Amino acid sequence: MAQDYDSPRNKEDDTESIEALSGGSRSNDAAEIDDDENAIAEDYELPGADLSNEDSSVTVIPTQSDEFICSVCFLVKHRSQLDHMTKDGQPVCKECAA
Repeated sequence: MAQDYDSPRNKEDDTESIEALSGGSRSNDAAEIDDDENAIAEDYELPGADLSNEDSSVTVIPTQSDEFICSVCFLVKHRSQLDHMTKDGQPVCKECAA
């Protein structure tokens, strides 16, 4: 059902909806909340969580001539992202300089 947000509000409808929302449901909800987060977390098993027997191989490509490593965020950036060099000669990218 479409709601016309520009139409004037009827105060009786607001009062009825607030009373319906604030009914006796609070006491039931409070009893169902479990405060022990560790007990909740133990019930979940993450898929692929046991990687102890896995051997990961990653090919590392050295920094190219048109790239630099930002001294603030330590990400490899293209030279067009270079903002300035620090007094120590360390490059800083445009995102970190902002």
